[in-house]
Amino acid sequence: MSQPNEPTSPRASRLGLALFWVYVAFYGGFMALVLARPDLLALRPFGGVNLAIASGMGLIAAAFALAVVYMLARAGR
Repeated sequence: MSQPNEPTSPRASRLGLALFWVYVAFYGGFMALVLARPDLLALRPFGGVNLAIASGMGLIAAAFALAVVYMLARAGR
């Protein structure tokens, strides 16, 4: 396990940036949907929960999943 004051390796930095850009793409897609088709976000395909809420929760879940990927990759070095 890495120590708090341990410097970050170049590999970990590249991985972190790659995962950051993956999340930016997810968020950018969500924002494009908000700007281009806000009417779609009012749909309720999930038992009364509208698509805007479901998408927002999906973004939170994606951020968590990407953080887990980063942690597992760092632990496996």
